[in-house]
Amino acid sequence: MRTALRTAIATALVAGVAITAPALAAGAAFAADGPVAVSAPGAKPADTGAKPADTGAKPADIGAEGVDKAGTEGAADASKGTLVRTETLLTGTVAKIYKVKDLHHRAELFHQGNPVGVLDAVARPVAGNDNGEFFVLFEDGHTLNWSRNYVPGAQPGTYELADGTLLELARKDGRYGLQLIENGRGRGFTYLNGSRQVWLYGRAVVVLEQDGGFAAYIPGASKQAAPKLVETPDTTPAPAPKPTPGPVVTLGECTVQQDIPSVFALLTVTLTNDLEKGPKAVLKDEAGKPVVTLDRDHAADLGQGLTIKGANTTTPQLGQRTQGGDTPYAWTAFPKLPKGCEKDAATPTPAPSTTTPAPAGNTGTTVNNGGQTSVVPKGGVAAGAELAAEGDSTALIAAGVGAASLAAAGLGFVVLRRRSAGARG
Repeated sequence: MRTALRTAIATALVAGVAITAPALAAGAAFAADGPVAVSAPGAKPADTGAKPADTGAKPADIGAEGVDKAGTEGAADASKGTLVRTETLLTGTVAKIYKVKDLHHRAELFHQGNPVGVLDAVARPVAGNDNGEFFVLFEDGHTLNWSRNYVPGAQPGTYELADGTLLELARKDGRYGLQLIENGRGRGFTYLNGSRQVWLYGRAVVVLEQDGGFAAYIPGASKQAAPKLVETPDTTPAPAPKPTPGPVVTLGECTVQQDIPSVFALLTVTLTNDLEKGPKAVLKDEAGKPVVTLDRDHAADLGQGLTIKGANTTTPQLGQRTQGGDTPYAWTAFPKLPKGCEKDAATPTPAPSTTTPAPAGNTGTTVNNGGQTSVVPKGGVAAGAELAAEGDSTALIAAGVGAASLAAAGLGFVVLRRRSAGARG
């Protein structure tokens, strides 16, 4: 023991009762620090079949420590209880165990005759830590004493004990806590209340320190080891939820609107589909201020990576991309028009068809060009003939074989222009 270990003094406050006794300074003594422990959720009572102290230590001979042996065993002391035994711990410290009540035992600790700590176990176990040597006193009077098996200042994560028990260590609001992991699920955290506490998980006895360090001991087990870190918590922040399109809003009988996310962060695009006016896309900044507007007449803005496909239909799509070149567009359909508005407004209504019979002897084909009629001759004349229309009823007529003869002579076609009956006179 260090010289300081032999001479320092401390006070232990246990179970809400102040017990003043010579003890070592915090962190270097067996004095209990803070309130007594509570059992963790899911933990079972500790295996008490182990022999007192379960350390192989022989009953202490404290005569050499300057303490009078005679008449001490079994002696009654109204202020302390009844002395039931003494024990010598691993590093030579002597523990005098008193029974105060059925579920209340006290341990007074001495080193070389000097008092170095007091532990009071009232209805639950308490522990002392002397530089990595642990001494646990249970309420029924039995004890445990071990060294090592300790992880100082442990980092949060999942730890495996020597018997396979899995415990998760975490920190919340400045306090460390433990929870039992069974079948891949946590049983619930219990956080430290004070500077040191004892918790029981099956047969495992665990002491948790204020700085997150903790030790574990398996009574009766031949294999002992410090808790082993097997998994660290995932500290990667969860990805932000992707923006989703807003609802489709009906603005008129055949006009609908919807807000969708832009490919640029924090920006949005308002899509309007109108049967008469066609599609409109408005790119807006974070404040909702328009940045650029696309419509039927202005269907693309390459600088903003926006384009409308099918602007002259009732089912247009908006293309967005953040880079130019061959970067593909991300396509989003404009909101669908209400039922009954499916007619394509961009398709013109066809004019009534008028067909003029070909002149006698001509087997040409008649072509309707938006209300104008032209006769396409058959045969050699048809080849290379270019048709034109002038006025509502003007036709270019190639006159059979005679026209072919003129064409062969290099004189060209004979063109007859006829005015309509309404234009004559």
